[in-house]
Amino acid sequence: MEEGKSLYFQQEDNLSGKAIYRLRVLSASLDRVVFDTENAVTVRYLLIPLFRPGDMQSIYFLERESQAVWRYYSIMRMSKNASPWAAGHEASSINRAVAFYRYLAGIPTDKEPPASP
Repeated sequence: MEEGKSLYFQQEDNLSGKAIYRLRVLSASLDRVVFDTENAVTVRYLLIPLFRPGDMQSIYFLERESQAVWRYYSIMRMSKNASPWAAGHEASSINRAVAFYRYLAGIPTDKEPPASP
């Protein structure tokens, strides 16, 4: 992985099925990594298009706070042109963010209840 280079990966999701995403490292050092992702293909639910290419974007920041602690934050956006079918899944978004945090923090993901019902 190099700064500025694009990599592509496939992700399968229980809501939107399989899709290909672009990942780009914006900066990388021993104490900080910043990368962004966006959908490279149309994301569909069943046959309904939810997001055209580039409609779903995220940016991730990982920063060393101390020798043993890393800080993580991210933000995601959906284009105003995204399908209205994509809205209204707040609990799913919360649970995904918490699961990602638990994974990064080394917290067993099967020991805690979901963050949002």
